[in-house]
Amino acid sequence: MENGRIDMKGKKGLIVGVANEHSLAWAAARQFRDAGADLALTYFNDKAKPFVEPLAKQVGAEIFAPCNVIRQGELETVFESITEQWGRLDFCLHSIAWARTDDLHGRLTDCSAEGFAESMLVSCHSFIRMARLAEPMMSGGGNLTTLSFLGAEKVVDHYNVMGPVKAALESAVRYLAHELGRSSIRVNALSAGAVATRAASGIEHFDELLNETIKKAPLRRAVDADEVGRAALFMASELASGITGEILHVDAGYHIEGMVFH
Repeated sequence: MENGRIDMKGKKGLIVGVANEHSLAWAAARQFRDAGADLALTYFNDKAKPFVEPLAKQVGAEIFAPCNVIRQGELETVFESITEQWGRLDFCLHSIAWARTDDLHGRLTDCSAEGFAESMLVSCHSFIRMARLAEPMMSGGGNLTTLSFLGAEKVVDHYNVMGPVKAALESAVRYLAHELGRSSIRVNALSAGAVATRAASGIEHFDELLNETIKKAPLRRAVDADEVGRAALFMASELASGITGEILHVDAGYHIEGMVFH
């Protein structure tokens, strides 16, 4: 802490999942950089690069590389670059999720085996792969954080296949925390509330979910991306040194509400 602020000077962090300036991963990147951390950022493909590259420059990213986790070797190449340039890693933020449009907009009952497998590979197993690649680079301990959503715990209309996939991701957080704890590597997830991002735009009737949050959440409002970003910074910092295997809700308290009658 420095003047009441979290100090991350000298810390090295990888952020995967920045798509544009509205991304939760971008809000986190700004918080990490403002705290003094050195960053590595990735972009999905050549089409996404023009949207992400100016952001990477804005936070002075020392490493900027493509990362489509389905493409053979791309994630491994990112970690090779980090090894060559930094030789270590202190924290990772995983903020990627994907599902076929038909599976995301259709019933889980009708989800294809191929679509379900692809969604699990991108949204869940990629975090496990990141943990495996990061482990030898975190010899002095570190932090891995991923992003989840309430649909992992409860049925959320129109979230469909992503509900079971995020549930698997949250379970993976607990198992990874158990396995990596002996190496002082902490593993957590942020269950973010409804925030208008590119990913959220793929969910049908997302505006209804946003309105319901404002109506039902104890704080009577939705959260913004910066609040999620600050939570990511906290989780990566020494202030959270005793926290692992945790699913931290950043949703204005929406997750605690059941049927509320007024």
